[in-house]
Amino acid sequence: MSSSTPITFTVAFRGTPHALSCLPDSTIAALQARLEELTDVPPSLQKLLLKGKNVVAQNRDETTLIQAGFKNGLKLQMLGSTSRELSSLQSVESEQRKRERILRERALKPQAKLRSTGTSDVSFLKYRFHELTPLAHLPNPGAAMALLTKLSEDPAIKHVMQIHELSVGTLTELAPHEHPGLLGLNVNAGQAIKLRLRTDRYDGFRLYAEVRRVLCHELTHNVWGDHGNNFKELNSKLNREVVEFERAAAIGTRSLLDSGDVYQPASELEAEARSYILGGVDAVPSGGFDDSPAERRRRILDATMARLRKEEEELEQSCGTGHSTNA
Repeated sequence: MSSSTPITFTVAFRGTPHALSCLPDSTIAALQARLEELTDVPPSLQKLLLKGKNVVAQNRDETTLIQAGFKNGLKLQMLGSTSRELSSLQSVESEQRKRERILRERALKPQAKLRSTGTSDVSFLKYRFHELTPLAHLPNPGAAMALLTKLSEDPAIKHVMQIHELSVGTLTELAPHEHPGLLGLNVNAGQAIKLRLRTDRYDGFRLYAEVRRVLCHELTHNVWGDHGNNFKELNSKLNREVVEFERAAAIGTRSLLDSGDVYQPASELEAEARSYILGGVDAVPSGGFDDSPAERRRRILDATMARLRKEEEELEQSCGTGHSTNA
């Protein structure tokens, strides 16, 4: 191809195609500067994908389009965060660091006595997620950071981490195009937990309840690497404790680990459990239907756990931890 004959190709960013025409000897850096004008994504955050492979070379100031394999009719996808989104993420991270600094300072102060409704600040600092890291090159990292923060501060999750002394170095996300088919991954027994937060098309985020169930599964891998009976027993226990914690909190019998405020959880689990019970004639004993509050709570809990066990069997196929010791 003559160096004076432009190459025409398309770069799609968040569903919007951008038709471009550049000379073959134009550099990758020049192309990225043009894309920044079109999308407000800085070159350092741009990721150009061709069939899932990033075509941005390290020496982008010298690599030409023709050297990078560009040709007429090529269709690429670009991932990255805009300058505004990056600013939002930095603001969230700054607030997160501020909270962590306050907690560290509080832990170093002499404690007169431990709270009767929770554990010590030192224990709380130890058994938690020590770092939250969204993927900055994916769309809307600020929203991903907010979801990771919600998971890390979920009272039921904090509760089971304290009880079972579970600590996670980094809580981060899985990119759908980089890990197709996986919903979660535990690296080195808690060094990092990676969760699929986004939909496959990057046009939104998965339901919170679904992501949290995957998180419980991956927390179990802190203790057991494969999906054997020991894993299933502990994972079932974690799920049951999460459900029991939220039910107890809903009726005001349990306080948060780090404050005196009563936690008021969402009722998705209980509502779903009730849908399994209503109309179920097999559950009605011959002597009549016991509708006492204690029996009703037991039935709802049993139905919830039965559903969670079924979903857990499906989740094992989407977990990258138990299938590879080198993950």
